[in-house]
Amino acid sequence: MLFSVFPNESFVDMTLYQYGWEPCTPMQSYGPYIRNHYLFHYVISGKGTLVSVNSSGINETYRLSAGKGFLASPGQIVTYFADKEEPWEYAWLEFDGIKVREYLLNAGLDVNSPIYTPKTSALSCQVRDEILYITKNSDAAALNLIGHLYLFMDSLISTSVRQHSKPGGKVKDFYIKESLSYIEHHYHENITVEDLANICGLNRSYFGKMFRESTGFSPQEFIIHIRMSKASELLKSTEKTIGEISALVGYPNQLHFSRAFKNKYGVSPKNYRDSSTNP
Repeated sequence: MLFSVFPNESFVDMTLYQYGWEPCTPMQSYGPYIRNHYLFHYVISGKGTLVSVNSSGINETYRLSAGKGFLASPGQIVTYFADKEEPWEYAWLEFDGIKVREYLLNAGLDVNSPIYTPKTSALSCQVRDEILYITKNSDAAALNLIGHLYLFMDSLISTSVRQHSKPGGKVKDFYIKESLSYIEHHYHENITVEDLANICGLNRSYFGKMFRESTGFSPQEFIIHIRMSKASELLKSTEKTIGEISALVGYPNQLHFSRAFKNKYGVSPKNYRDSSTNP
């Protein structure tokens, strides 16, 4: 099994978390699991089964073969296992970001429609090749891997039988870009939803709804996401104290920062730094 962890979370629109490849044994299973990020498997050969819980809380069972793929969405309970006679071999990517939900919807994929089916078997090779490039080049530069993550997503959308484009609005896109830019430059300040809505000249509730529809995050969730991403980079790349980093990312109270960080990454800032410097 090839298993790698992506070392850089500074890519906001879309970033990698983990990726790998595995030839499974008969009936080899995983789950039931709940992921914090999107997880996509591409079936290279063989067969297997996915059991996922849809938005209504109902278990759905899907049988897959080579050339197809399946998505596990954040917070969704999934179980998957290899066929007894022809166990599958698959490659997978774990990724997330503020544009990911939109991209996946364009490919016709979500919690209720988790199966990727290509328009033709030949076209599915584009998706396969981009995933395999990432899994086989873990030493490549971060920008290189992110570039291939975008190529993977482009292939996923363009080759899916369920491809569709969600009509966009130029004015809406402008508001979202303005608010994202403001957050990026002022994340260390005490930003409120009202502040962001006022910058755009919009009603607070309307702005919040528009922001979530476009990014998959509430404005406050996105602010925390940016703060924690910046903090993780500072913990890995500097020798600043945790108290200094806490203040730099907008938390005057170090205890509040540590709680927020642990909620995001599952470990304290100190343990995160220790694991980053001593792999």
